[in-house]
Formats: sequence, structure tokens, C-alpha cells
Amino acid sequence: MPKPAKQRAEATRRTSPLRKIVGDDVYEVWVTMLKKLVPDGRTHRLSILVASMLAYASSIAWASRDTDDEDDPAYPLLAASEGVDDEEALRLMKPMLTQLFKDAKVKYERVSSRGEQYSILWEATIEFCRWHNHPWEG
Repeated sequence: MPKPAKQRAEATRRTSPLRKIVGDDVYEVWVTMLKKLVPDGRTHRLSILVASMLAYASSIAWASRDTDDEDDPAYPLLAASEGVDDEEALRLMKPMLTQLFKDAKVKYERVSSRGEQYSILWEATIEFCRWHNHPWEG
């Protein structure tokens, strides 16, 4: 039996831009991975995992998207990968990353043993923005 129109509309609004870019199968693997790994994972390791997800999605998006179309689900990812500063990159990508963590039902905000707040999203954004920086090759 098909879902009522209201449920379909709500599901469409919640559909992650990352899901639209990489497809249902890959996205579900990512959600499962985060659900399992985030609760006990170290932020410096998780941030690289999430950055690699973003790098993969970016490679797909570059091959098939219009980088100037702000309505394209990949626009924030593509704009962030073009060299904006870290804070702007996080602002652009935060909605898609927040949805990914929400879908995995895990938190991205953390508190250190000294009581300082930090974010897996921030660390992942930095890793993603520096994905192709190889100073030893310069």
C-alpha cells in the first residue's frame, strides 16, 4: 500500500543530499557504519572516515553535476571543495552532514575530558577541505 501524500512529502524533505548523490545502497552502508562506529570511536579517526565519504560523494558529484546550480543537492559539497575557508565549508555542508548523523541516530557534538565542546562535523570538514593537500609533493 503506497504511503499517503503527506508522508511521501515529509520523507522527500528529509532525504539527505548525500543519499541523492551516492544512492541508497552506499548511503545505507554509511549510516550503518556511523551507527556502529561513532559511539565508541575517536573523533580524529571518525573525522577522516566522514571526510572520505565526502571525498567519494564529491568525485561522483563532479562527474555528473552542474557546479553553478545552487538547487543541486551536490552544490554545497562542490562549493566547499573549491577552496572556500573552513567556516564557510562547514556552513555549506552542515545540513547534509547533520542529516547523515541524524539518519545514523548518533551525535556529532562531543565534550572533552576538560569540558570543552567540539564537533566531528568540524573536524571532518577540515579533513575534507585538505583532502588534496600534499605539501610533500610541492
